[in-house]
Amino acid sequence: MAGIRSAALPSPRRPDPPAREGDEGRHGDRTRLWYENVLGWPTVPGVPPRLVVGVRFDVLDVPAEAGGAALERLGGAARGFPVALQEDRMRLLIAAGGADEMPGLLEWLEWGGLGLDLRALGEGRLMDAPAPWTAGAGPDAPRGHPAAGRPGDGRPDSPQGAAVWLRPPEPGREAEASLPTLSAMGTRSPRGVGDGPPDLVRLVNTVATQVHRVRLRRSGAGAAVHGVGQPLAFS
Repeated sequence: MAGIRSAALPSPRRPDPPAREGDEGRHGDRTRLWYENVLGWPTVPGVPPRLVVGVRFDVLDVPAEAGGAALERLGGAARGFPVALQEDRMRLLIAAGGADEMPGLLEWLEWGGLGLDLRALGEGRLMDAPAPWTAGAGPDAPRGHPAAGRPGDGRPDSPQGAAVWLRPPEPGREAEASLPTLSAMGTRSPRGVGDGPPDLVRLVNTVATQVHRVRLRRSGAGAAVHGVGQPLAFS
């Protein structure tokens, strides 16, 4: 997908083999147990299981092309917080309560009223839970393990169209400590001052800019295809 170079996207896969009866339920149970026991994130059962938004985190839901360009633009400032992908949407996890700040923040940044394809998901919303491991790794595989959180291996753990982690969350409370927040500027992490969670204002402004650029590029391409604004040709 154009514009997404900093995030390692799943490579194209062959069609998934048919799942055996009961496989989806077992994988869903394992996924829920991992999120609830390792991260402490509430879940909702189903196929796929879903994560409850607004309790431990909120979500910025944006087009994947724009989200990837924003992460590349932010560079090291975007390092560390969880990012998921599902089909053509990218989900950037931010601190709980951030979704409530979004309308005012977009207005303050002068992005309000433009109808950007940027959705903030907060309390009462759900998102599909990406599988936190691949087949054979088990839910206890440490972060960084070759089989931990590796998306798109074509197995029933991550079927076609399923949500996958581009950057999986850290275990325990470390996950919340990494989330972008309005009070992030100048915060301290174990690595030093200013190396804590990324600033939500900068993140939102960068994402909104890239969403707008993608829209302008697509509308320009559409105008060219239909001859809008092109000089008339006479034979």
